[in-house]
Amino acid sequence: MEILHVVGARPNFMKAAPVVRALNACEQVRQTLVHTGQHYDFNMSDVFFQELGLPAPDINLEVGSGSHAQQTSQIISKFEAVVLDRKPDYVVVYGDVNSTVAAALVCAKLMVRVAHVEAGLRSFDRAMPEEVNRLLTDQLSDLLFTPSEDGNDNLKREGIDPAKVHLVGNVMIDTLIRMLPKAVERLPQHLPKDYALVTLHRPSNVDDMDWLKSLLKVLEDISRELPVLFPVHPRTRQRLVEWGICSGRHDSALQLLEPAPYLEFLGLQSRARVVITDSGGIQEETTFLGVPCLTVRENTERPITVSVGTNVLVGRDTQQIRQEVERVLAGRAKPGKVPPLWDGHAADRIAAVITGHSATLA
Repeated sequence: MEILHVVGARPNFMKAAPVVRALNACEQVRQTLVHTGQHYDFNMSDVFFQELGLPAPDINLEVGSGSHAQQTSQIISKFEAVVLDRKPDYVVVYGDVNSTVAAALVCAKLMVRVAHVEAGLRSFDRAMPEEVNRLLTDQLSDLLFTPSEDGNDNLKREGIDPAKVHLVGNVMIDTLIRMLPKAVERLPQHLPKDYALVTLHRPSNVDDMDWLKSLLKVLEDISRELPVLFPVHPRTRQRLVEWGICSGRHDSALQLLEPAPYLEFLGLQSRARVVITDSGGIQEETTFLGVPCLTVRENTERPITVSVGTNVLVGRDTQQIRQEVERVLAGRAKPGKVPPLWDGHAADRIAAVITGHSATLA
């Protein structure tokens, strides 16, 4: 049985690692790892293979940056040749990045079966490119692995055959559980006792100069009560440089840092008093870790982190951001629980379904 995995961006690596490991334990399974090159900065890509114990990619398409259309079209063009050459039984795609939908489109045209890990998530906001990727990929997939019950509900509403859908839990949490002890060991000794941790990268936040300035002003205000550590995404740093925005107040404890590798950032999350982010995956990680999370977005494709977990949507409301941080500092943070099946065994369930399903098709 030939399985081909497609990864291209930071979250994909964390999701693919446990699935590759689980399938390695299955007899008569051969695996090929294809890196599209969608993320090409070392701290945002290659380093994750080292930290997660993933094998070096068998194939790197080296697509690099570009507009959504340019990036997607290049992946489609280059990936088609890989599928024709390898003739996989399944192509496994992850999450909602351009690499995911591009690979699914190629497979649909070539009649190759697709398994989508992290299926069914919806923000109901088609202004987000990721939402379009999610919708299309799920329509094209033969196996859909959902991390939470809301994913099953969304797919049922969209007319997806329930026989294709499998609630398996969250593979991101598989990786978190495995790597957390090592991440904590790597925490720097000079770390403040209490701090807020920040990550921002979405265009809706970092491509709007006035809003980005407002966000930094809020973070500087917060830093007067609580040190703020802000590993800056390359996209965000580019905007800060372009617009000449920097932290300049003498009483500010806002620290603009280089992007943190996965293990370092996971360790920082685990000890943070509060996390402020616009990342989907971090909403999940903080929920598992029991760390208060303020999401600077109007919506989320991971509503279970709000209904069950520690996540609060604060949108573009600087006053709400301040108020929620004050609640955390006053010991009144929103309580949360770990969602069902976020237990470190999602990848095992995925491997069992793929290998069992393939046997029925042989």
